[in-house]
Amino acid sequence: MFVQNIIMYLGVAIVAVVALQALFQLFSGFIRLRRESVRQSLSMRLLEERIEAVRARRAKAEKEVAVWNGWRKFEVVKKAPEPGDICSFYLRPHDGKPLPGFKPGQYLTFQVPVAGKDKPVVRCYSLSDGPREDYYRVSIKRVPPPRDKKDAPPGLVSSHFHANVNEGDILDVRAPGGHFFLDMEATGPIVLIGGGIGITPVLSMLNALVSAGTLKRDVYFFLGVRNSKEHPFKAHLEELARVHDKLHLHVCYSNVSDADEEGRDFQHGERISVELFKKVLPSNNFDYYLCGPPPLMESVVPALEAWGVPEANIHYEAFGPATVKKVKKVEEPTKTQGAAAPAGIEVTFAKSGKTCTWTEAIGTLLELAEKNSVAMDFGCRAGNCGTCITAIKEGDVNYSTQPGAPPGARGYEHASQALPAGWSRSAGDR
Repeated sequence: MFVQNIIMYLGVAIVAVVALQALFQLFSGFIRLRRESVRQSLSMRLLEERIEAVRARRAKAEKEVAVWNGWRKFEVVKKAPEPGDICSFYLRPHDGKPLPGFKPGQYLTFQVPVAGKDKPVVRCYSLSDGPREDYYRVSIKRVPPPRDKKDAPPGLVSSHFHANVNEGDILDVRAPGGHFFLDMEATGPIVLIGGGIGITPVLSMLNALVSAGTLKRDVYFFLGVRNSKEHPFKAHLEELARVHDKLHLHVCYSNVSDADEEGRDFQHGERISVELFKKVLPSNNFDYYLCGPPPLMESVVPALEAWGVPEANIHYEAFGPATVKKVKKVEEPTKTQGAAAPAGIEVTFAKSGKTCTWTEAIGTLLELAEKNSVAMDFGCRAGNCGTCITAIKEGDVNYSTQPGAPPGARGYEHASQALPAGWSRSAGDR
């Protein structure tokens, strides 16, 4: 009996061991299957993410290149006033087709029929919002007469936009362009600087950065205006600064009014300057993007260079007749014949027959023409709109800065940026 019990217990033990081994094998198999399932799930997710990233890059590339040639009809769907005699115009394609993207900081070129002009006038205005699928926005300041010439007429096209362009109107628009734009792939800290209406391209950059919902890089935003009466997009900027910890807003009022309160309306009762940057910024190790009138550009850009900021880190868009010429050194000749320009080059304007002596102090071909009462068309004075393109029948030119748009045909150059180089030539004034 005892032996039988021993045999029975051994049998039970063997069965138990076999069962445990089977269970262990089943459990191990389940773990392996689970791990394989997780691995396959992760691999599939990674593959889907890669496919989605490729699709996103492709869509982005297609959107960026999906521009149009020539003029395209756009409808004004909204007209909104801003402080400082600024008005924002929201534009949608009249044909209802998709709206191409653009690089934050670029501008649109408009062809506008103005009363009293025998042909449309061309002007460029910076986009003031980040890329969106439903509209473009430009914000245009009504340009008053010069302070030293109160009897002079106000800005021709800006006044036309304010007074005559309304919701529902159709405008002729050229595709976004310009070399002044933000590198959206970069991750380093940046300083955005806008003086007056110069806020528009840097605001476009800021809006593009925050469009994903989270600001991932430190941004110091400087805005210079006279006071709260000329403070555009005030509520919008303050809301962005409240939501995004990495946005550091610095508003400078140069002529504080009794109604303005420091800390509420502005942070600095002074003009934008590099001396202010030295007090506010932790270092000079930033990329600087700035746009504004001549006094701002002519003071800040050289001061940044003197502070040790590399020229490659200073990016700017200038407006006004003198700004482009004065804030940056003349670039190397862009043509093979372009040697250093000697003093006293004779320039003949073919249509008028006038021969004038150019010196470096005079500036561009356009400025030479103006000083000698030679009629020459121009618009933005920065080589963006293409209005000043003129034929160079003989000789060669350099550029004070690279124009925002290419001249398009060989033998034609932007007179507003062209500097005579080499020898006597004829310019096709019109």
